[in-house]
Amino acid sequence: MINQLTQLDQHWFSVINQDLANPVFDVLMPILRNRLTWVPLYLLAIYFAIKKFGRVGGFMLLFGVLCFALADYTSASILKPWVARLRPCNTPGLSVRTLVDCGTGFSFPSSHASNHFALAVFFVMLFGKYFKWTIFWPLFWAFSIAFAQVYVGVHFPIDVLSGACIGSLIGIALGYIFKHFFQQTYGNMESNSTI
Repeated sequence: MINQLTQLDQHWFSVINQDLANPVFDVLMPILRNRLTWVPLYLLAIYFAIKKFGRVGGFMLLFGVLCFALADYTSASILKPWVARLRPCNTPGLSVRTLVDCGTGFSFPSSHASNHFALAVFFVMLFGKYFKWTIFWPLFWAFSIAFAQVYVGVHFPIDVLSGACIGSLIGIALGYIFKHFFQQTYGNMESNSTI
């Protein structure tokens, strides 16, 4: 069973990493997975949260940072050393197009995927019912980063799928906790949720 799953994972890795290869993705995917690419988005989110929601917006940002930190710690410090799976670009005998530095760390799960899905799902939990664009765009953003990790050769598909699941669970949990502790203020926020 494990061997079959590994073969299927490597097959889909080859499809994404090699069969889908094209000059546009070769330029775009390394940019998408680079954390500096998203600094303007993070600054915009900080501005929006503080401008629109004041003190509660500050707590939203605090919970967002907590989502990111918890997802990163779970994936990078607990699961990666425990599973100790080699990255595709470090796997002997596997044909890989590596478009970025491979790194020396382990592969499972993808911290990029867990971190960004945690943030995306947390904000969907808070705003998805009220701002329809927040249902699609944060998840598309997280998916794009996760997909890029496979395309550039540093993660297998199961790595990013697992990271997405871990991050999503963390985002859901902290979304519920935030709503519970800030229920009265959050309720007031909901009643003024037009932009």
